[in-house]
Amino acid sequence: MELIIIEGSLLQVEADVIVNPANSLGYMGGGVAGVIKRAGGSIIEEEAISKAPIPIGSAIITTAGSLPFKGVIHAPTMEEPAMATTEEKVRRALRASLELADKMGFKSIAIPGMGTGVGRLPKDIAAKAMIEEIKNFKPVNLEKVILVDIDKELVQKWKEHVR
Repeated sequence: MELIIIEGSLLQVEADVIVNPANSLGYMGGGVAGVIKRAGGSIIEEEAISKAPIPIGSAIITTAGSLPFKGVIHAPTMEEPAMATTEEKVRRALRASLELADKMGFKSIAIPGMGTGVGRLPKDIAAKAMIEEIKNFKPVNLEKVILVDIDKELVQKWKEHVR
């Protein structure tokens, strides 16, 4: 499985699906979720809420609205909006994202920093956890994981942990 690390916008990468580091209730107010909703339309949030509650360690897929993806994978890193998160919750959310994308037959997935914004997890801890989970994942269908974020420091931490 190829791993690509990019500094930039999640919404501008070429991938089958993108990941929303969600909350269990499906609300898409702040952080990456808010950006996805504003760009793709409130239909994404409406569908996520209709499938809630989404337990930590699981993931759901919704439409991507007007975005050019085959769907948005919502993987909770927190139970309620704007809660602080933990390394373990980030690991479980990332694992659930990869598993769902793979199970659905997608070839590529784009993932932003998980837990590093609204979730307030230190970037180094989140980056290390994310890289470890990706390295440990054994895909059947998934060929490419794209880690993408506008945060320079996070992108640098990902690169450090790949070495």
